[in-house]
Amino acid sequence: PKGICFLTNLCVPKIGVIASRSAPLWVNPHASKFLKRVEPATLFFTTLALAVPRTSGSASMSQPSKFINLDAFARRQWKSDYKGLVIKGMSEDDLEAKVNELYHANPSGLKDGYAPFCKHLFVPCFLPDATVEAVPITPENRHLLRSDYEARKPEELPVLVRWFPKETVAAPAATYLDLILYSREQLIKENEAMGGPAGAADDAAPWGLISIKPQTVDYEIPMQPITMMRNALGKDQGGSGVTLDAAKYRDSVRYWAAHATLA
Repeated sequence: PKGICFLTNLCVPKIGVIASRSAPLWVNPHASKFLKRVEPATLFFTTLALAVPRTSGSASMSQPSKFINLDAFARRQWKSDYKGLVIKGMSEDDLEAKVNELYHANPSGLKDGYAPFCKHLFVPCFLPDATVEAVPITPENRHLLRSDYEARKPEELPVLVRWFPKETVAAPAATYLDLILYSREQLIKENEAMGGPAGAADDAAPWGLISIKPQTVDYEIPMQPITMMRNALGKDQGGSGVTLDAAKYRDSVRYWAAHATLA
């Protein structure tokens, strides 16, 4: 009957089946005996109450869409030789899921970054044993500083960096994480400018997580001077293309003249 064909895009658990010319209709097994006794006209209206959509389900059962994708740049932090927070005890997929959970719980927690394509999400630290990445330089520990020319990626030019070896200076436990996000569009532009694939284009999430910074404050710590310089050089040099702000650069120098990273 035409009524049955009309309902072939609806389904319930596959137990009983009623055939039509075009496709079968799955019906509620508890009602299957009753349906065999009714006329087609009655069947049309009865199945409306017994069937459920074959699509994603009711609104109450739907899951929030993914807002944040773990970008390839942040995946460095699972490598043991990364100079900064090396993430242990949580997989990449689990961290991505956790970050999305925290965002959906408080969307207003997203804060503006240094450019329209950059955002910050400050959250209580959920990583076990995470310690801060930067500590003050003192007369007692200054002699422990190390320096070298290094590149973050093979495609970038090496720059001069300095750090404390992790085993030489004690670091306090992190109480917050600064989750730094770039827009999907910006990530695509930067990847293409460096001659790489537009990896961010493979994911529909509007924002990519590029860095996880452990700290003891719920606000942004100044970007390192060399990072600001690289950004000003342009996307083809591994930067973002944002013009250097002299006042913010001086603020950065004041902070990083008195601090160094642990690596």
